[in-house]
Amino acid sequence: MTAPPPEKFRQPADGGVDMGGIRRSDFDITNTVRVSSPQEVLRATEQLLVSAWPQIMLAPVERAFSDFDALFAGRMPGYAGVDTVYHDRQHTLDVTLAMARLLVGYERQVDALWKLHSERAVVGVILALFHDVGYLRRSSDREQANGAEFTRSHVSRGAEFLQHYLPQLGLSNWTEVTSQIIHFTGYERPFSQIVTTDPRDTRLGHLLGTADMIAQLADRCYLEKCRDRLYPEFVLGGLALSTGGDGPEVRYASGLDLLRQTPGFVANTRATRLDRDFDRAYRYLEILFEGRNPYIESIDRNMQYLEQVLRSESWRMLRRNPPLHAADPQTLGRVRSLMLGYFKKAWLQD
Repeated sequence: MTAPPPEKFRQPADGGVDMGGIRRSDFDITNTVRVSSPQEVLRATEQLLVSAWPQIMLAPVERAFSDFDALFAGRMPGYAGVDTVYHDRQHTLDVTLAMARLLVGYERQVDALWKLHSERAVVGVILALFHDVGYLRRSSDREQANGAEFTRSHVSRGAEFLQHYLPQLGLSNWTEVTSQIIHFTGYERPFSQIVTTDPRDTRLGHLLGTADMIAQLADRCYLEKCRDRLYPEFVLGGLALSTGGDGPEVRYASGLDLLRQTPGFVANTRATRLDRDFDRAYRYLEILFEGRNPYIESIDRNMQYLEQVLRSESWRMLRRNPPLHAADPQTLGRVRSLMLGYFKKAWLQD
């Protein structure tokens, strides 16, 4: 078996250059924006926003990007910086760029009654930037050794963060709304229990949830990241192995076992969340890509390649080693040590 063919994409209509060639591991779906760089994603995001709302106030967006950079890098007092190895800085920036594209594509296609307008778009970008902030350990979180331990509660923690943070950007009137909308990115609350008074806010949540899913599923190294990075997060977050009762219950025995279950997860996610719950919001991207949807195309390629791997059981086909964008470059080694310690503790308690 050979590796997937080189991926070539065109930049959206809003500027940029068609670079072509093999898609790089820390670049976006168009291979033109380095999504490990807050500065590059900010520049691309501003270009998109201005194309749809020429008079948009960008100061809150610029402040939010600056604060995100400091916060996730560990330079913000009271926070340890990002130490989750799957939900790292690149993931967030990739989601934020996808969100900006969805916002613009949506605004260009809907009737006047459903338009989001500029301030709601700004809030949408900020939500994307901080949708995973709940993974970050605070100085008061003394019992947790890694942010992945907040997997089950990180969305609610993110909502709490936004309640304190948005007033600093002059957006205090959005705190209650964002506390609801952020839950479209997680599994803590059924979507039927997310309460908004304006249907446009619900649409904003659908765009946010869509951006979160399609950006990670379309990642060039999604399969390797599932095996090597998402699995340790599941272990530390208590999702791979549940303890209690008659002893540990194994849901995912290894990173390879997680990959074996990935096709079913992706198929269910597309059918229930992306298509049904979010009403195929990813379709709003097509106006930016001459009728194509490179995110969905990349998801399809990832799944097709995974099926080849699973049929052949040739795990060497998954040989990419993407860079990690955590606050500390030694984070991956520490996470693996924590994972082994978690296993030992779970089985000793049996």
